[in-house]
Amino acid sequence: MAKTQLGARVDSSIKALAEARAKDRGLSLGDYIAVLVHEDTEGLRQRGLDAAERFLAEHQGVFDEAEEADRRTHGAHAA
Repeated sequence: MAKTQLGARVDSSIKALAEARAKDRGLSLGDYIAVLVHEDTEGLRQRGLDAAERFLAEHQGVFDEAEEADRRTHGAHAA
């Protein structure tokens, strides 16, 4: 597939984050951006967010219990 050049202005911190994440994934910055756009337009990102939301809704009680136990444990030593 033929490629075309794309220009975008972003803060230097965003550029650094994007470059680091692209490197983590073994991609060039351009390929990383293309993957993000593709995932977004294919709905993959939204499906992932929906799955995370369902997971949290189903298991929130476990997290709440662990957090409460942690508070009790650390609260007992904080006198």
